[in-house]
Amino acid sequence: MGSIPTGPTHVRTVPDAAVSWHDAAVTSTPAAEQRLRDLARLRRVRDRIDREHAQPLDVEALARGAHMSAGHLSREFRRAYGESPYSYLMTRRIERAMALLRRGDLNVTEVCEAVGCSSLGTFSTRFTELVGMPPGVYRRQAAGTTEGLPSCVAKQVSRPVRNREAPDRAASLA
Repeated sequence: MGSIPTGPTHVRTVPDAAVSWHDAAVTSTPAAEQRLRDLARLRRVRDRIDREHAQPLDVEALARGAHMSAGHLSREFRRAYGESPYSYLMTRRIERAMALLRRGDLNVTEVCEAVGCSSLGTFSTRFTELVGMPPGVYRRQAAGTTEGLPSCVAKQVSRPVRNREAPDRAASLA
């Protein structure tokens, strides 16, 4: 049996089946409310990464903006999205780099700077991990391959692998 308040001192007893899901949701626990607030903050962090991926961003700055500690942000972001904030940021940067390299009018160093990476070595390593080939090779092979495709389709077919490294091409050639 559940009870529904009917006034300041009167409580009406009703069968549990009569207590709707709405009544249960309205009386959520503080932990559930905190989780919802954290998820909203995490979504804002993810949106900020999507918007400002070319800006100098680090986990500490993102955490300050979300009013969380860097450790808590990293743990909760990974729990919600399956990867760390840094990994998500680098994936966004690599996606943008792929689009710029397909255009063919910028060299690898210019693309690295345009997407917000300060280290060409880190950019090239991460690009190779996600795409399966170095950025220079990708630029030569991909230039014009999505020409004529709508940008939304081009983005889908050229999206880098997320949450895993690119498959080893050498192993598949053997």
